Amino acid sequence: MFDQLSGATRLFPIIGDPVRSVQSPARLTRTFAERGRNAICIPMEVPEGQLDVVMAGLAATPNIDGLLVTMPHKFAAYTHCTTSSERAKLLGVVSVIRRNTDGTWHGDMLDGLAFVKAQQEHGAIVEGAKALLVGAGGAGSAIAIALLEAGIAELIIHDRDEARAQALLRVLVRFESRARIGSADPRGCDLIFNASPMGMGDSDPIPVDPSLLSSRMFVGDVISGHGIIPLLAAAQAAGCRTANGDNMVDAVQQLMADFMLEVG
Repeated sequence: MFDQLSGATRLFPIIGDPVRSVQSPARLTRTFAERGRNAICIPMEVPEGQLDVVMAGLAATPNIDGLLVTMPHKFAAYTHCTTSSERAKLLGVVSVIRRNTDGTWHGDMLDGLAFVKAQQEHGAIVEGAKALLVGAGGAGSAIAIALLEAGIAELIIHDRDEARAQALLRVLVRFESRARIGSADPRGCDLIFNASPMGMGDSDPIPVDPSLLSSRMFVGDVISGHGIIPLLAAAQAAGCRTANGDNMVDAVQQLMADFMLEVG
């Protein structure tokens, strides 16, 4: 995929911290090559609190055409976008940014669309279901909207930061009473989704009590590059169907390429 790498190559960094486990650099670069584009996605570790200075440098680098944004920058990166999609405006968060013709940035949020697509491709029945969503951050917020737009009948949102969960609930007011804040108890739910970072560290707690999982449930997780994390291992042991963050990364590749190359 690097046989065309030259001074004419267009750059699409992925910014976050940590970035050691991100899967998009190789996958998105491969997608660009499949589309006949001389472009590459590269990882850039940007610590929290350093985004402003990095964004200034990226804006001043003409061969950077777009950015992928991961934790912990999804909210802060939105403030650097002069224009954005309606869903990004609703949430105040972005996962992808491309350069406008005047050099400013345009942002969108694709995490929710990609997550729901990955769950459905692995057997989740979303329409009419009851779901527990753990995590109300940037990814969780986008997933909540995508699930409700896909026809979830009842969405229970849980976050250790209750103020963040309340803020998301206010965003979801247009979905009337289909979303509410609740505990991480999965009993009675058809779908269990983890949109929090829990599972990235070896000592992280499991987002839900694994003894409460049953084979009738579908369990999905956003974490990629960490293999079968404890939540999914417990779900599989309980007989649940599952989807992991790598499946979400697979689902988002074409969406990201379309956005970066302004297709559709």
